[in-house]
Amino acid sequence: RRGRLHLALTRTFMNNTLDLVSYGPVIPVIVLQRVEDAVPLAEALVAGGVRVLEVTMRTPVALQCIEAIAKAVPDAIVGAGTIRSAADAQAAKNAGSVFGVSPGYTSEVGRACQAAGLPLLPGVATASEVMAAQADGLQFLKFFPAMQAGGIPMLKALAGPFPDVVFCPTGGISLQTAPDFLALPNVKVCGGSWLTPADAVEAGDWGRITQLAKGATALRG
Repeated sequence: RRGRLHLALTRTFMNNTLDLVSYGPVIPVIVLQRVEDAVPLAEALVAGGVRVLEVTMRTPVALQCIEAIAKAVPDAIVGAGTIRSAADAQAAKNAGSVFGVSPGYTSEVGRACQAAGLPLLPGVATASEVMAAQADGLQFLKFFPAMQAGGIPMLKALAGPFPDVVFCPTGGISLQTAPDFLALPNVKVCGGSWLTPADAVEAGDWGRITQLAKGATALRG
């Protein structure tokens, strides 16, 4: 069952990664230091209504964590963050990722993800990067790092020349500022690390993470 679901989701997102937004207004950006935290953390987020999970490939255990979640938490839609190369794309796909997220965009990364069958949400911070991603057929883009790259004023500015692009701002966004981003016409979802604070994960305080997930889920009015 899990294999069939995984294949179906991958095909869906390959056609249109924007379908990811239908699962909720926030995609948590997750950094895991221990494999044993992966499944209970994913279960806590899902319990709070958050199903799309981005596990960043910033730690040595990230791929193991993705694999554990993909196998043990069927309601989670797990993707890999920090995709920077063809090797990253293939490793993420092999671990069970249903989608990938990159911090920036190059055609090489785009082609690698397509070759691996890994739907990509690419990062952009400038108009040139938006144009490069669009040239390769990508219309749903991560605006990163959101606050440092100009925040809401920049997203409003990009809406003029790129009315057909939808953004997922990520980087420096909080529960307090997320509603302002989500109110923009060209923003359908935002990324946030506030759902999985390091101290809560370290302490195994899964109840707190479920409550944070519920708060994020409630942002969709």
